[in-house]
Amino acid sequence: MKHLSNISTIAAILTLGVGVSARPAFAGDEPKWHEVHSAHFYVLTDAGDKRGREVALRMEQMRAVFGQLLLKDKLKMPVPVTVVALKSDKQFGVAAPTKQNMGKAFFVPGKDRICIVLNLFEPEPWRAIAHPLAHYLLNYNYPPAQGWFDEGLAEYFGSLRIDNKGVDIGGDPELASEWYEDIYEDVRRNANTPQSLTQLLSSPVWLSMVDLFTMKHDGSGAREGTHHTLYYAQSWMVMHYLINKNKMPETGVYFDLVLNQKVPVEKAMVQAFDLSPAQMEQAVKTHFSSLSGLGIAMDRSKQPLDQADVAQPYHLPVPFGPDEIGMTVNPVTDAEARAVIGDVMARIPERRDQALHELQELTEDPKDNEAARRALAWDHVQQKRFDAAADELERASELDAHDPWIWYYRSVLKYSRAQTTRQEMQGLANMMQDLRAVLDWYPEFAEAYNMLGMARVEGGGINSALEAQRMAISLSPRNLEYQFNLGQIYVAVKKWDQAREVFTRLKTGSDPRAASAAKKQLDDLATLQKYGIRPQHAGEAQAPAGAASAPSAAATLPNDEDSETPPKPAPPKPGTTGPVQHLKGKLVASDCAKAPEAIVTILSGMKTYKLHTGDYKTLLVIGEDQFSCEWKNRIVSVNYRAVGKSEGELVSLEVQ
Repeated sequence: MKHLSNISTIAAILTLGVGVSARPAFAGDEPKWHEVHSAHFYVLTDAGDKRGREVALRMEQMRAVFGQLLLKDKLKMPVPVTVVALKSDKQFGVAAPTKQNMGKAFFVPGKDRICIVLNLFEPEPWRAIAHPLAHYLLNYNYPPAQGWFDEGLAEYFGSLRIDNKGVDIGGDPELASEWYEDIYEDVRRNANTPQSLTQLLSSPVWLSMVDLFTMKHDGSGAREGTHHTLYYAQSWMVMHYLINKNKMPETGVYFDLVLNQKVPVEKAMVQAFDLSPAQMEQAVKTHFSSLSGLGIAMDRSKQPLDQADVAQPYHLPVPFGPDEIGMTVNPVTDAEARAVIGDVMARIPERRDQALHELQELTEDPKDNEAARRALAWDHVQQKRFDAAADELERASELDAHDPWIWYYRSVLKYSRAQTTRQEMQGLANMMQDLRAVLDWYPEFAEAYNMLGMARVEGGGINSALEAQRMAISLSPRNLEYQFNLGQIYVAVKKWDQAREVFTRLKTGSDPRAASAAKKQLDDLATLQKYGIRPQHAGEAQAPAGAASAPSAAATLPNDEDSETPPKPAPPKPGTTGPVQHLKGKLVASDCAKAPEAIVTILSGMKTYKLHTGDYKTLLVIGEDQFSCEWKNRIVSVNYRAVGKSEGELVSLEVQ
């Protein structure tokens, strides 16, 4: 039989059945896919609409329980979540990352969407994504915190078990039996079973509380290593103590003291918790000792017998039942389902090449495939193949012009192209219209607000740009790029103090890339405020005129994917190269006949200069709120680049 590629293999497994020889497929043999929409999740499954509803219910319940832990009635989800629930263990293994192809679930992060894939062949597969789901919800619903808090809460949430009777939580999330049954049904012991968190904490040696709280650790969940360490174990037990002693409000006070007021950790612990570090360590150890069920569960995991469940420390009522939430269920064709699976697999490095091949095959079908073209467009944008992405989106739009994902990806394409090339965004009006439509469809989409803010500032709508950028930050309070962009908008509107405050905060933060970029902005700010231009640094191309008033975060705050290959500078416009010159004189006339262009006539000594700006609305003006076409007989100082002996391009204008 001809070798089947990954996505086709999944389709073949569903159509032919495992262990059945190949035979011609008929229309009635197509797998029955369903999509289930709940309030916060989109679920695609081949296990029937009943099982799809169960998956959506469990995801909604898990989200609600996490909100209870954070003491929040409402949680934000500023990146949409897609859940693919596969009924076959084999098809899950074909789609999963290599190291997880025998697991219960995997989690694929992304700026456009979060993808979760569940193996419904396994019991309660949603439990396997509780830890990364906790990181996702923390990143958008809790201010920046220290690593121990994020990892401790994610581990605590990772123990969750939920059914229609209630919620059990508080057990050891990393506990695994040392015994397993092989293919011959013989019981064997795995000598390499990692230590559980309970076992690690049973050691007499703990990290000091100050060391735990000050240890540098990326708590975003983006770079997860092994969880079987004393750092994770202690973080878990500290959060166990704080949650069950109702000290979450005091924890918020602690982070305000440490991260905002820069109070030393030792003093902040005393002020917030009324405990010294030594007292807090003892309190956490006492709490751990009181949880006898953890030790019983650990002992049972070492015995070659049936592992009867040990009751978890805490039982909560289920937030709601299946009859208390609304869902819609729709059938999905095999081609549509394959496109969704291909989109997920294309985001996994070792699956990407095969997935792209399969997606391309889907688009070559006479009926074409809009979802597959969207997936290809997203991949092209990530690889900075912008023309190819534009072509895929145009074809996708011909198939379904009303798909909000097309509006979103068109905007991402324009934004990413402008960042990479350091040129102005093309088609600003259409981009802003697309983004407003996206936000009507998904009102919590933080990245849409971020792009809208940067598009508005480039289009001259400063106040609306600030409004959109602040909304992006409120939805994603830990996103440093959004905060950096806010600082850039403040620079564009000449709100120097606010810009300085943003960059100073980023400079003193824990992220080294953001701190370096913010330091550079602060170093440039004094010159920019005084002369209207940024100083030129060694190795940098001269910035084009007006660049100070249309900042781009990409120029100074690269992400991980771009940091190794800095973008090339935009080709200069005529008249915008060469040294910046300074001139002082009397502005005798302003000509705005070709608005938004303007030509100012300046008399300096016995010589008359004609200086041009392509857009007086974005011209950097000092001493007045903005340029006025009514100005005449005003004493001014200007920075400009010469074009000929008595003409030039304005860089900035200061009114005396």
